[in-house]
Amino acid sequence: MSVTKRFWLSLVLSLPMLANMILMPFGWILPGGNWTQLALTTIIMLASAGPFAQSAWASFKKHHSNMDTLVAIGTMTAYLYSIYAMTTHQPVFFESAAFVTAFVLLGQVFEERMRNNASDAVEKLANLQAKDAEVLRAGQFVKLPLSEVVLNDVIRVKPGGKVPVDGVIVKGSSSVDESMVTGESMPVSKQVDDNVIGATMNGTGTFLLKVNKVGDQTMLSQIVDLVKKAQNSHAPIQKLTDKVSDIFVPVVLILAILTFLTWYIFLDASVARALIFAVSVVVIACPCALGLATPTALMVGTGRGAKMGILIKNGEVLEAVNDVKTVVFDKTGTITVGKPQVTDIVGDEAQVLQIAASLEVSSEHPLAAAILTRAKTAQITAKAVDNFQAIEGKGVSAIIDGKTGFVGNNKLLTDFKFDNVLVQQEIKLQNEAKTVVFVGLDDRIIGMIAVQDVPKATSSEAIANLKARGLKTVMLTGDNQRVAQAVAAQVGIDEVIADVLPGDKAEQVQAFQKNGKVAFVGDGINDAPALTIADVGIAMGSGTDIAIDAGGIVLVKNDLRDVDKALALSRKTFNRIKLNLFWAFIYNVLGIPVAAGVFFAIGFTLSPELAGFAMAFSSLSVVTSSMLLNKAKISSKVRAVEV
Repeated sequence: MSVTKRFWLSLVLSLPMLANMILMPFGWILPGGNWTQLALTTIIMLASAGPFAQSAWASFKKHHSNMDTLVAIGTMTAYLYSIYAMTTHQPVFFESAAFVTAFVLLGQVFEERMRNNASDAVEKLANLQAKDAEVLRAGQFVKLPLSEVVLNDVIRVKPGGKVPVDGVIVKGSSSVDESMVTGESMPVSKQVDDNVIGATMNGTGTFLLKVNKVGDQTMLSQIVDLVKKAQNSHAPIQKLTDKVSDIFVPVVLILAILTFLTWYIFLDASVARALIFAVSVVVIACPCALGLATPTALMVGTGRGAKMGILIKNGEVLEAVNDVKTVVFDKTGTITVGKPQVTDIVGDEAQVLQIAASLEVSSEHPLAAAILTRAKTAQITAKAVDNFQAIEGKGVSAIIDGKTGFVGNNKLLTDFKFDNVLVQQEIKLQNEAKTVVFVGLDDRIIGMIAVQDVPKATSSEAIANLKARGLKTVMLTGDNQRVAQAVAAQVGIDEVIADVLPGDKAEQVQAFQKNGKVAFVGDGINDAPALTIADVGIAMGSGTDIAIDAGGIVLVKNDLRDVDKALALSRKTFNRIKLNLFWAFIYNVLGIPVAAGVFFAIGFTLSPELAGFAMAFSSLSVVTSSMLLNKAKISSKVRAVEV
């Protein structure tokens, strides 16, 4: 029987006894009297409270105690004593056992509902996936169920339609709304060779995509799986909670026995009154709120992260983030775009680009790809060339429109005419760690093209946000010192370690760990060891599967600013766990003296049923505290160090 059904059963069967308590002073008595109460409470004890007893007994056999131990002992004591009281014609307390069960289950209903709410955002993502797709089969596009789509299928996506699965655009272009998966609010422009994510919404264009992931391998499926695992994980602080509960329960039982003996022997109270105080102590001390403190905050925090495009894999990451002192970055593909781009063109841009593109159109060199991309952006078409030949150690040449064009390095300066101004500009560009390509026509150099793996547009802001938190930033790269320093200067990195072999990155991270916990941000296969060895591994969503598997946090949007957001969210979640634990523990400590009758002389006492209600309210307060994480402001522009 579900928790919700057990709660409603106990509540409905308890209401007649509640009416009996309220109306008895006015002369109304429940039909059947104590026998009816016995029957109603027995059903509650068997159907609704039975699982508490089973859990308590299972823990006892393993020489442990848990939260259910207190509930089982409290309700069973009130129930058995009431049966004894019936035989000796004394007042019974069946309603105490019934209402304690109802209120404890009420707290569990709140917890269950919160769990469902915390997972709703992720489950809704899974339900957003398209049910079918237009697949190219035998030269025709046919609509097939998604289950029949296989790798390398070509799928047509029409305007306003959902992207069925992950793939690469092979024809056409459009803008795609990825907000439901990545949290990115603005539509993203997509061209040929760009990746698209299943379940995202196509804009106004039509495109064909080649399927590269299906089933459990799609990004959406992996997001759902990661978040579910994170929500079921435990932060290390939960172990402390478990240890506290293991000691707390026996201590509470001893206090309950001492309460009974004090009232019955030393204060000359009746057995019934002494027993009421003892049962109240057991019930109000039930550390349900203590048990809810960690998992509720963890589920809400990881669910919130999923909606932001930040996947937190487990609770251990949350705790480690709280003490991070240094953030170490890989350079290529993390701080920088990851591929060369044309940054400067000296000379007549259209002429220089056309000659360079015409000569490089057949080359597979990364510099050639950068030049061709820039030419395409500028809508410059490469011309046909004749007599193409390589100039050994210098570059290439060919005939274009009857003239000799050439592209190459600075060794061409010894063979062709040029202005001295070009040399000065070359020195300036090289000092900025840019690779310079010379372009010539006939016997004269007419211009230069500078190429560089440039920092992402968001890198500077991301680094500034982290430094505003008081964190040290470091760039770790296999690139040479000059290039690394140039990139670091552009984005504001504190320290640069260059010429690092891939296998040595993990050792560098360990060196920084001597001064405190370290977060490492990377995206490549060679980053996996460093991501694993770091206290917090943060993998870029565009990175390799190996890097993503190694990271404890995955940034789906590939936006470096999300590093700061991930740290902020993790810290807020962990701080909420500590806040929950504090209030849950204080509640138990303050509630026990009241339940034990310490303030009886001034008329301030708690019956077992009121103690059960207070305990349920405590659980509700912890759940509410955790749910407020959904409203917490997670800004990437923090300018003060959080504590």
